[in-house]
Amino acid sequence: MTATDQAAADDAREAREEVRRRLLGAWQLLSYTAESSDGEVIHPLGPAPYGLIVYTPEGYMSAQLGRGDRPPLGSARLEDAEAGELARAAAGYVSYGGPFEVVDPTTVEHHVTTSLFPNWIGRSQVRTVRFAGSFLRLGLATPTRLWGADRTAELTWHRLT
Repeated sequence: MTATDQAAADDAREAREEVRRRLLGAWQLLSYTAESSDGEVIHPLGPAPYGLIVYTPEGYMSAQLGRGDRPPLGSARLEDAEAGELARAAAGYVSYGGPFEVVDPTTVEHHVTTSLFPNWIGRSQVRTVRFAGSFLRLGLATPTRLWGADRTAELTWHRLT
């Protein structure tokens, strides 16, 4: 490896580490939008979603997102709720977690080890990363089939810590 190659590798490593440092902490969800190729914008979790994403120094992340208009269950205890109520509650909620890695200065990969959606377990969720002051924008790396159309999505988060 030449000195130039080594310098480039060091710069790339430092750029990834800077993004990793900036991700660490807790972030509150402000918005979640998805746009189709024809410009249609939808709000997958409604107009007022809530959520929390946390990145730890040990290299783990956890994301919890929900519709702001989810009604409470008819029972005070989860195990006493009716199956239909539980299905409706789950349909308005996304949760997953596991190790994360910054692939490059604009991409983070979440390696899913736990999820409300079992199909994500053992897979990676790749997100684009952009920072703007105390805001974090995570997006889908490529258009994905969401709610009947190929869409790009963006989630805007605000730093809590």
